[in-house]
Formats: sequence, structure tokens, C-alpha cells
Amino acid sequence: MSIETSSDRSFGDVRDYRQAAVSETKDLLAGLKSGSGGLSSEERRHRLADCGLNETTVRQTTAWGILLRQFRSPFVYLLAGAVAVALYAGEYVDAGLIAVFVLINTALSFYQEYRAEQAVRLLRGYWRYDVTVLVDGQPTSVGSERVVPGDVLRLAAGDRIPADVRFMSADSVTVDESMLTGESVHVEKSCRTASVEPQDYFDAGNVGFAGTSLLSGEALAVVFATGRHSSLGLIVGLAGRSASSGVFEREIGSFSRFILKMVGVTLLVIFLLNVVLRGWGNLDQMLLFFIALTIGVVPEALPVVMTVTHTRAALRLAAKKVIVKRLSAVDDLGSVDVLCIDKTGTVTRNELEVSVIMADDPERCVILSLVGSPAAEGCRSVGNSFDRALRSFAGQRVAGEAARYRQVAELPFDPDRRRGSVLVEDPDGGRRLVVRGSPDEVLELCGRVGEPIELGRWLEREGLAGRRVLVVAERAMSSGCETVSVEDETGLEFVGALSFEDPLKDGAAAAIHKAGQMRIQIKMLTGDAREVAGAVAEQLGLVTDPSEVITGHEFDALDAGGQVEAVGRFVVFARVNPEQKFRIISLLQQAGRSVGFLGEGFNDVPALRLADVGIAVENAADVAKDAADIILGDASLSAIVDGAEIGRRNFANVIKYLTVTLAANFGNFYSVAIASLLVPFLPMLPVQILLLNLLTDAPMITVAADAAHPSELRRPNHYDARQVILMATVLGVVSSAFDFLTFGVFHGLGAEPLRTLWFMESALTEILLIFSVRTAGPFYRGPRIPPSVSWIMGVMAVVCLVLPYTGWGHRLFGFVSPHPWQLAAVLAIVAVYFCLTELVKLRFFGRKRAYSGDR
Repeated sequence: MSIETSSDRSFGDVRDYRQAAVSETKDLLAGLKSGSGGLSSEERRHRLADCGLNETTVRQTTAWGILLRQFRSPFVYLLAGAVAVALYAGEYVDAGLIAVFVLINTALSFYQEYRAEQAVRLLRGYWRYDVTVLVDGQPTSVGSERVVPGDVLRLAAGDRIPADVRFMSADSVTVDESMLTGESVHVEKSCRTASVEPQDYFDAGNVGFAGTSLLSGEALAVVFATGRHSSLGLIVGLAGRSASSGVFEREIGSFSRFILKMVGVTLLVIFLLNVVLRGWGNLDQMLLFFIALTIGVVPEALPVVMTVTHTRAALRLAAKKVIVKRLSAVDDLGSVDVLCIDKTGTVTRNELEVSVIMADDPERCVILSLVGSPAAEGCRSVGNSFDRALRSFAGQRVAGEAARYRQVAELPFDPDRRRGSVLVEDPDGGRRLVVRGSPDEVLELCGRVGEPIELGRWLEREGLAGRRVLVVAERAMSSGCETVSVEDETGLEFVGALSFEDPLKDGAAAAIHKAGQMRIQIKMLTGDAREVAGAVAEQLGLVTDPSEVITGHEFDALDAGGQVEAVGRFVVFARVNPEQKFRIISLLQQAGRSVGFLGEGFNDVPALRLADVGIAVENAADVAKDAADIILGDASLSAIVDGAEIGRRNFANVIKYLTVTLAANFGNFYSVAIASLLVPFLPMLPVQILLLNLLTDAPMITVAADAAHPSELRRPNHYDARQVILMATVLGVVSSAFDFLTFGVFHGLGAEPLRTLWFMESALTEILLIFSVRTAGPFYRGPRIPPSVSWIMGVMAVVCLVLPYTGWGHRLFGFVSPHPWQLAAVLAIVAVYFCLTELVKLRFFGRKRAYSGDR
């Protein structure tokens, strides 16, 4: 045994698994300046200082980072500017009201996102583990994050591999690489040097990758890459370049900029016209008036409405064991029209079960299959997926029969031989050799097979169905035989064959059917073989022909135009690696699709970061959960589809708010601004405009709790700024027309009565507009109004009617008490306004057909 120390900090640069796979063990150790006994404790300290901890994370989110993220909104920038201008003008109450909106939004968003981040950190803590490292030639328990290049690890069944390693010795080693490749079946590993460089992770038979786990066997392995230099680190490096802002953030940002430009230009024109008509004599009052107009037209409660809707949705999803890390991801989920999923663990259970047995004596076939398992003796193994399926299928009685066989000697499974053999003593004292393995290998060793043609057809059918097949054979051995060799594996008698499948999860097919009804296209991106992926896709109804599958290799062979066509045509992609997943999602986005991606392995991190909505499961790799926007407590496709429905409900409510507030604000904005050019006094005082804005925002915020019509949930949502603006403009024109009608009826009464009655008309029409716009059809056919919404609307309407008659209204806001006939006239104008608004709305939606089925 040799232990290496070195004062030379350059201890080699063997960091690529392809290079490690074709290197002889002694050459690899020499390149790493290590030895078969590992490193000395002093050398490990030096290397840990040079290389850093063996950790890889996509991003570290601090509380300050989450807090600052809440202020990245054009509306927040505008409101902050309005606060500054109001403070400069001495309007401290106005500044305080605006600041309250900003602070409420910031506090709610920060609390929800910080709590989600804390939950993720708690989950991450469960993944800390220790590994056995040879230090100074002695086995030592070391934290996985402190492993360094050159360390020699002692691995056993159940251990996770903390870094990229090259196996130095391997005894019956099988590894679960599903976190890396998406392949659900165990992979056999050996210590043999590869003759050619592997082309992908699937082909590296003597390399163990960070994050994968040993299912059976024992091994010694040398670490050649840690942290960012490991395969995991390279994938995360790609993820670092692939961060994508959400659909919601992009579209609402574009929408905000459009509103701000339009308001800015209009205000400038009106301001200049006032200066031309009246000069600069009353500039202070005019400045306050235009500040109030600006605040009145901007939907400053939008951040609060969005936060409330997102928080309510996050709480509803939490009840389904879904953690929302980024609040706006709820809306993004509602906009998804392509959902890319893996097969393993998402639509299937990620656990094999026995499907069909082809044998003259099925029970004996199962017994000998169990006898031939290394796990039968309980030694060095937690059992691979085949053995677990066999034990589950056998039941206690058959397992009891298998336990009566005593294992004498074993010839472990070898990836090159693709079979394993066990010498056993049967209950009668006879010695028998039991061989299990690949059909191609084991059948060649059998002297005869009962019905070879029928067996061949059965094997073909099972292969087309995507099932894995295990063949069992035996031969009698001499009574004194104590050892077994490869030469003994001849003249075997065929016992039977068993096929295994990874069954579909309950509800998976129903979830895909519901996704189709919601116009969400499901695409399967998996590391499994073509046959397996195609068979599962056919069972789910994704394809009608299981051969409608393209592999990652075939995809790479296409030119750019062919790849674009392929991502549109195929729904099943098999044997895809991280780079190919990344490319597929990128092409879908370039085609204008909104893409959600469900992943769990660190190979999925780049795709999770690039997708419009990244979704990970709770038991996913740490970096996958870091990269995701949403974390599922249960890897259920149903939870995602239900989440998309909740996201669409959110979208419907935000659109209602935007349409109502912009229509009302545009109407008041243009009416008051134009009226300021027609009368020698301000048609509405700045404090009255701010009060109107405050009172009408309260019921509008309750829209966040409103119900949604089923037709609003049938298709992916997207913020169509032009349609929202067009609808708001059309309804705003109607609102302005009735504002001018009010102006025409009451302008002869003087400044105070006109302001009072105009305030009442504006407030009541805005509240009634909510009833109209909340559904695209007639208001009485819309969904039931939640009691909280009706109650707040009623209270605000009463306040608007009563306040002008109070002393407070007179002293603080400049109102006068209207005469009964004036109040009756206002109510009549409001009633006619509501009827005309309904007609205009029905005409608009009838032409646009924005919500099919709700006309």
C-alpha cells in the first residue's frame, strides 16, 4: 500500500471522465499524485485549501437578495418617483399613501419568497452525508464536501458517490445513475480500462459520477474531479449561463413600460396646453394637479393585487405539497403550453415490477431467480431493481422456498459477460448452478430451449413493449463441488424468462388527458432507451405508434432546420443528455412556446434554469432544487396540471384588475385633463383625485379573490398588452362620455357641486365596472361573486354616497351636500352607463372571441 504526499500543488489535471475511463489505474494514480492507500492527512489539508469544498450550487440567495428583487419593477420605480415629487411639493399624506402600497407589496412578496427559500434550505440539509476515505492508509469517515482529487474511497451498497471517481476495484457493483442520465435501470460497473473513450455518460462503465449511488457490491475508487470540475460542476456551469426570466416578468415589464410612455406623453401634451391657455401664473397648483392625475391613472395597486393573487395561489399549492419559490412562477405556470417531463419517477413509479413470466413452471422460475440473487444471502447489497421486484412479486411463501437453498459459491455479475452465476445446495442436498442474465448471453449457453420460435417471438414482443427481460437457466453439479468458474456455464437447461416494467403512476394518464384538454402539450425527454420511452408514451396516449421516437444521437445528426422541425414534430426524445435537453427547450422557446420543465437530476439543471418554469421534485438533487422555481413534494404530474389551472385563475383575476382600473383611470384621466382646459377652475381637486383612487382601489384589490369562469382555464394565458389596452381604451371612452355627460349636466352649478357630483359618478361607475368586466358574457351569467368581494364593494359604494354629506367630507375634501334630485340624476347616469358598458363589452368580446365559450 502506498500513501502519497507532495509539496507540489500541481497534482495533475485528470478531470474529464472520458480521459479517466481509458487510463490505466496506476497511470491515473500517478497523474493525481496519489497512491492505492490514498493521501496523507497533511496532503489532504493542502488540497482542500487549493481546491475548495466539494460543493456545487446554482445560486446562493440571501435575504437581502430576495428583498432587493421585490423592487425590480417599472411600476415600483414610478411610484417611488411619485413619492419623491409629492414630498417635494409638501403633500405628505399623498406620499404616505403611495408608500404604503409599495411597502405592503414588498413585505408580502419578501415574506412568501423568503419562507420558500428557507424551506428549500431545510430540504437541502437532508442531503449531507459522510463517505469512507483512505487517509494515511486507514479508513476514515469524511464529510462529502471535504473530498479532494486523489482521495481513495471505499464504497459499499447504499453509498452515494460524492465526486467523479474511477473504479480501482469493483465486486458486483451496480449503480443507480437515474439522477444523471434519467435511466431507471441500474448500471453495472467494473474496474476494467476502456479500450475507447466513452461518448456519453451511458458508456462510461468504469466511472462513477457525483450524486449517483451504489445499489450493490463493494468498490475502491479514486477521485479525479470534484466541485466545479466534476460532471456535476460542468452541468451547473451550463446552468449558470442559462438563467431565464419568467414569462410573467417579461410581459408585465413590457406592459408597464408601454403604460408609462403613454401616460408621460399625454401628460406633457395636456401640461403644455394648459401653459399656453393660462400661462405660468398658477404653476404650483397645476403641478399638484398633474401629480394627482399621474397617480390616478397609474394602477399603483397592481403590485399588491399580483402579490395577493400569487400568495393565495402559493398557499393553495402548499396544501398540495408544492413549494413556490418565485411568486411570479404561479402565473408563468398558467402560461405554459409545452411541458417537458422525464419518464422515470414522473409518469412511472421508478421501481420495476414483474410483468410476464415465460416458463413451463413459473413458480420454480421465480424461486431460482431469487436463489440466483446476491441479495438472497443478505450480503453486501441492498438489492438491485430486478431483485427488489422479484422479492415483492414472490410473496412470503415463494420467498420461503427460495430461502431453503444455501449459497455455496458465486460468480458475480460481469458487465462484459452480462450474466451472473450462483452455486447452491438445494433442499435435497444436491448442488446446482443457477445462471441469470441477458437473453442473448444466457440462451447461447443453453443446450436446448423448449419452443425456440415461440420464445423468440415472446422476447420480441416484450422488447417492443419496452420491458427488460431476465433469463434463468440451471445445470446439475457434482455433490462435492465447492467452486464455480466461467467454464461451468455451459450445457445449461432453460428454466424461464421474466419481463420487468416500470409501471405507470396512478393518475398519470388522466393528468396527461387533462393537460390535453387545457391545451398543454406534453413532451417526454428521457435518458431511457428508445423502446422503453416509446412504449410508455403509447400507454400514456402521447403517441399512437411507439416507434415515433427520436434519440439524442439522431437529433444531433440533424442540421439546424431539421432540429427545429424535430422539436415541433416529436413528443418523445430518448437517450438525451443535458446539452440536448437544453437545445430542445431553447428551440421551443425560439418558436414562441412557453416551456415548463420537470427535472430531478443534476443533469436537468441547465434545462431547469432555461425553462420559463423550472419544476423539481422534493428528492431531487440539491442543485436541481436550487435551480427550480417550483418544488413538488410528490413527483406527480397531476400536481403540475392542477398548478397550471391555478395559474390561469390568477391570470384571469389580474387581467380583470388591469382592465377595470385602466378603463376607469383612462376615462377619468382624459375627462379631467380635458375638462381642465374648458373651465377656469380645476374640475377635481388633487385630494379628491387621490381619494377617488384610494376608495376604488380597495374593491379592485379584492378581485384577487374572485372566481374564474371555466372558459378562462381552457388555454394557456399570455399578457396581450394590445388587447388589454384596446379593451381599456374602449371602455375608457365610454367612461369619458359619461364623465362629460355629468360635466354637461352639472357644470352650471359651480365648482364645488360639480366636483362633488363628478366624484360620486366616477366612484360608482368604477365599482360597477368590476361587475361587468369580471366575465366576458352577460354579468348575470358570470361565476358567483365571493362574499368578501361583494361586501367590500358595497362598503365602498356606501362611503362614496355618504361622505359628501359629512362634515369630514366638507372640511377635508371640499365636498358639498348634493340635493336629492342631483343624487337621483347621478344614479340614473350610473345605471345607463352600466347598461351601455355591458353592450360594448359583449360586442368587443364577440369580435375578439377572447374567451371561447363565454360569449
